[in-house]
Amino acid sequence: MAKDLLLEIGMEEVPSKFVRSSSTQLAERVGKWLEESRIGFSTVKIYATPRRFALLIRDVEESQRDEQVEAKGPTRKIAVDADGAWSKAALGFARSQGVEPSELFFKELAGVEYIHAIKNHIGVDTESLLGAGLKHIVTTLNFPKNMRWGNWELRFVRPIRWIVALFGNDIIELEIAGVASGRTTRGHRFLGEHVVITTPDTYESVLKEQKVIADFDERKALILNQIHALAEEKGWQIPIKEDLLEEVLFLVEYPTALYGSFNPEFLEIPKEVLITSMREHQRYFPVTDKAGNLLPHFVTVRNGNKEHLDTVARGNEKVLRARLSDARFFYNEDQKMTIDSALKRLDSIVFQEKLGSVGDKVRRIENIAASLASRLHVDAETTAQIVRAAAICKFDLVSQMVYEFPELQGTMGEDYARRAGEVEAVAKAINEHYQPRFSGDSVPTSLVGAAVSLADKIDTIVGCLSVGIIPTGSQDPYALRRQAAGIVQILLEHRLDITLSDLFAIAIDVLNYDQEASTGILTRLHDFFDLRLKNLLAERGVRYDIVDAVVSAGYENVVGVVARAEQLAIAVQDPSFKTATEAFTRVGNLAAKAESDQVDPGLFVEQAEHDLFQAWQAAHTRFDEHLNHTEVSAALDILRGLEVPITALFAAVMVMAEDVSIRANRLGLLSLIATDVRRFADFAKLVGR
Repeated sequence: MAKDLLLEIGMEEVPSKFVRSSSTQLAERVGKWLEESRIGFSTVKIYATPRRFALLIRDVEESQRDEQVEAKGPTRKIAVDADGAWSKAALGFARSQGVEPSELFFKELAGVEYIHAIKNHIGVDTESLLGAGLKHIVTTLNFPKNMRWGNWELRFVRPIRWIVALFGNDIIELEIAGVASGRTTRGHRFLGEHVVITTPDTYESVLKEQKVIADFDERKALILNQIHALAEEKGWQIPIKEDLLEEVLFLVEYPTALYGSFNPEFLEIPKEVLITSMREHQRYFPVTDKAGNLLPHFVTVRNGNKEHLDTVARGNEKVLRARLSDARFFYNEDQKMTIDSALKRLDSIVFQEKLGSVGDKVRRIENIAASLASRLHVDAETTAQIVRAAAICKFDLVSQMVYEFPELQGTMGEDYARRAGEVEAVAKAINEHYQPRFSGDSVPTSLVGAAVSLADKIDTIVGCLSVGIIPTGSQDPYALRRQAAGIVQILLEHRLDITLSDLFAIAIDVLNYDQEASTGILTRLHDFFDLRLKNLLAERGVRYDIVDAVVSAGYENVVGVVARAEQLAIAVQDPSFKTATEAFTRVGNLAAKAESDQVDPGLFVEQAEHDLFQAWQAAHTRFDEHLNHTEVSAALDILRGLEVPITALFAAVMVMAEDVSIRANRLGLLSLIATDVRRFADFAKLVGR
């Protein structure tokens, strides 16, 4: 027999960003506990609103399954005394397993006999376990932030106000922080009432009557349908950012979309400011025309019904008017600020205690960017733009607008720089140098923006690693992982002719470290970027062994390592490639024994030696040229051309000949080939070669 299980934890309003993850965590823990407790069930339905986490678990078995567990004890030598009777150790093992000594038996494992016992676990009623089990799960949930209330020791995301716990028609007895379980839930804070849940399967429908849409997927569909209906009715476009929709979804229990308007005069402010103010401060959706131009309207979602929507709209308009008035004031005041005066103020903002002020950082960025421009061999005009953009890239951090809206850093810098008369490439680069800002974000489109972005990111990484700030677990206060991933993306997408070592050396030189310190920083940098590149390749779907093979061969050229990985991923699909892999691996293994790569053709004994040496001489220069130009397909084809003469050599000669000179000569030949092969990949790391 089976019954449905309902658990609802009712609370004060939970921050929206915690709701989905917390309700999912609850479901996963309850499901895992049921499985570990040998209690069967069919499905788990999650419900979540700002005021509740709830689970409806279908077809929960009414009792645990019986279980037999075989336990291993001491060896025969320890379990049996000299008279052949059970020893104290064996008798103690029997007691610990709850069996009679006569029930013990021997079983051989790896040639050694051990005593064993079969322990029977008889299943008990599910209902007798639920109270303690669910209480433990709920009270040990993890949240990003916790609070305490009253005199209770429990730390929870928000104070618990009610608990519904039903197994079939029966209440599961449990108490948490003075709140006893029952069958009474609460409807919408203003539109609903306290209501009794008679059976778990009525939970969703009963709450709907009390103006609570507990199913968040249904709630999301309602929000989207209402917004789309408004857009169609008004002829608007309403851009919907997924993160804002997610936040709104868990701010309401009974959604009703409505719209409001603001004074068109505010459209004189850059649209990014208006949109940020609406989205970040008010959780409003901006409205545009079909061409993407911002309109003086907004859409919001009310936690309630359609009554008095005009009054609600006017209230929202009043609040937004104040917000936009502040934004306009900040924007106008910022126009009085000069770039030079702003740059001086950066010296009073600490970037990092051991790395100085933001002003110090900007000066380092400028020096790094100048060296990058030289290394990339760009023209004089582009060099001047890179240096200028780097010198002023952070000036907007002291603006009132960025102080109020930190997410507008760079955006306001671009606008203010353009208004101050900076050339377009410089203004654009100020905004672009923060890119990519998050996973999946685009990289700077301009070379000027890319160069400044690289300079900023490598300065942060080298500086932080040099003073011992290294990401651990979830701790990465300076977003070094994201900065490194951004560097890799920029190098890859712009196909810049600069190696990671070049980049490291430029930044270390600007930071002016001595030789010993520089060596230690370089080691940490290589380890750090090694992992970033492996992650990048894994995200591109490259097999783990191929990732190891190409990264082990070197990753100085980011474009090259990605190209080699993708080409190798194609090559291994060909069954004939296995022979080449085996040949290259054997060459590498033997070449490891070579003391030098010197070859004397006069010491060749067999024709196969001459043939392989001539084949390598013909291939080497072409291979080197193709690989240096990231023409990896052609480079791999050239390597594969050595497969036949390599195989012929191994068939014709014993590489490890007794004659020391002949042996060294053959190893030297293999060393020459292995050096080229290792530049492409460490083929020994390929699985199934």
